[in-house]
Amino acid sequence: MPITTYQNLIGGEWLPARSGKTFKNVNPADHSDIVGEFPSSGAEDVDLAVAAAKKAFATWRLVPAPKRAEILFRAGQLLRERKEQFAQDMTREMGKVLAETRGDVQEAIDEAFYVAGEGRRLFGKTTPSELQSKFAMSIRMPLGVVGMITPWNFPMAIPSWKLFPALVAGNACVIKPATDTPLSVYNLVNTLVEAGVPAGVLNIVCGGGGAVGNALVEHKDVRAISFTGSSEIGSHVAQRAAATFKPVSLEMGGKNAQIVLNDANLDLALDGALWGAFGTTGQRCTATSRILLQMGIAKQFIPKLVERAKALKVGNGIDESVQVGPQVNASQIETSTNYVEIAKSEGAKLECGGHALTDGPYANGTFFAPTIFSGVTREMRIAREEVFGPVLSILEFDTFEEAIEIANSIDYGLSSALYTKDLNKAFTAIRDLEAGITYINAPTIGAEVHLPFGGVKHTGNGHREGSEALDFFTTWKAVYVDYSDKLQRAQIDNAE
Repeated sequence: MPITTYQNLIGGEWLPARSGKTFKNVNPADHSDIVGEFPSSGAEDVDLAVAAAKKAFATWRLVPAPKRAEILFRAGQLLRERKEQFAQDMTREMGKVLAETRGDVQEAIDEAFYVAGEGRRLFGKTTPSELQSKFAMSIRMPLGVVGMITPWNFPMAIPSWKLFPALVAGNACVIKPATDTPLSVYNLVNTLVEAGVPAGVLNIVCGGGGAVGNALVEHKDVRAISFTGSSEIGSHVAQRAAATFKPVSLEMGGKNAQIVLNDANLDLALDGALWGAFGTTGQRCTATSRILLQMGIAKQFIPKLVERAKALKVGNGIDESVQVGPQVNASQIETSTNYVEIAKSEGAKLECGGHALTDGPYANGTFFAPTIFSGVTREMRIAREEVFGPVLSILEFDTFEEAIEIANSIDYGLSSALYTKDLNKAFTAIRDLEAGITYINAPTIGAEVHLPFGGVKHTGNGHREGSEALDFFTTWKAVYVDYSDKLQRAQIDNAE
């Protein structure tokens, strides 16, 4: 079967990398399945894309925001029509099961319709002037050319979080997809182009972070960068962007805790733990990486969770009966394997899993068994560092206050969850957990597009995606209209 070749979209044209180099996109569940061949681009390609975006911005910014929003609405309709095909493509290139890739595409659909509504809600403010016959207001303005660097775990949802608000605000975009999952971004970009985004307003440059990402971050004509990925790379991006005074939105790692109190609905908490820890094969920044159990229910909870984890069906996500897909590549398998060995050396007890799956149906993919460690303490690396795989740590605590302290004792602060029937403790947790997201009686995963998404500490730098994304993709302008027909000096002529 011939391999489909894809190209960069620059200025409305599909172009190969200037170097002529390409790379293959491989199905992590079946390495014999080549999803496509994509351009391995470099700084020259970024220069062309940014120049095209800069030229297109001059006219795109003048299109009324409600008209820009209509294009996004049409894109949402097209995504809804193509949801199943795009989900199938995503499962092939990323590995997560079809139920989840359908959800990924649905999130892009939701984002399209939500942001389309914002085209009539780019509100500013009017305010009284301190001087007579003078009008004062503030308005939102687009930034210009913005760059996006997106990850592989939500290869359509996360790009939609960035592209849609940036476009409705009047910016022109250059996006670099993750090299593990470029096809889903191509599907999204093609849909936007078909919906009516003009040539040059939206450009895609595929390639590695070192070659494409750095060039995008450092380019003098790129006015802002939106990045989702690891905290290590996010720090690198922020430092490079600082040289040209670019604002940077960083959405990075997590080490999320689900706290279960003695009074919790244990069956509900078990469901949440299983889904939070092993959904997307643990490859979510919001994944439940730590379960904190109050001592009164630990002996009852742990064996039930282990039993259910052992029963999870691992395999190719195209199979509707599969519950856990592969990890995205061999590097992620290596990371999971290394953390298993670290946990063992630290004295944690391996309850199940702990190894790559390599025999029989797993021989041609990158699979890892759902893994649970008990007897974990807060000082262990397995309790503090992000694994980004199907590896769960269980810690036990005595008091509610101790649980909050343990949950907060890490460098990350993205998501958190508490299972309890005590309303007072629920609201105390909402107040005291150091995280951008808190769920009560629900797992640490499951964000919705119309709420702010992001975290604190090493998870983010203060910006949010979702409902607050327009704050990043616009800048404020203060406007004064003096109709007094005379010079009026603020803070001088109105002084007593």
